[in-house]
Amino acid sequence: MALQARLVITGRVQGVGYRDWTITTARRLGLTGWVRNRTDGAVEALIVGEDAAVGEMIAACRRGPALASVDNVDIEPVDLDVLPEGFRQLPTA
Repeated sequence: MALQARLVITGRVQGVGYRDWTITTARRLGLTGWVRNRTDGAVEALIVGEDAAVGEMIAACRRGPALASVDNVDIEPVDLDVLPEGFRQLPTA
């Protein structure tokens, strides 16, 4: 069973390459899911994968790419019936 989590990352996380960095990092870790900007200035991500890879992704999201300044990562466990394929960017919500 894959671990599933929804992350809401706040701070200076838009306009700094955070979504592209998230996609690259998630794919490297073998995760599936998505990432998108939110209208409130946060970045939201759904990550699905093995426990260790999800943990590594959460730790990476706390740091972010070089130009980001992460204030907080809110983590919410989810339980999806249909798991996403691949890792992609969604439109702003």
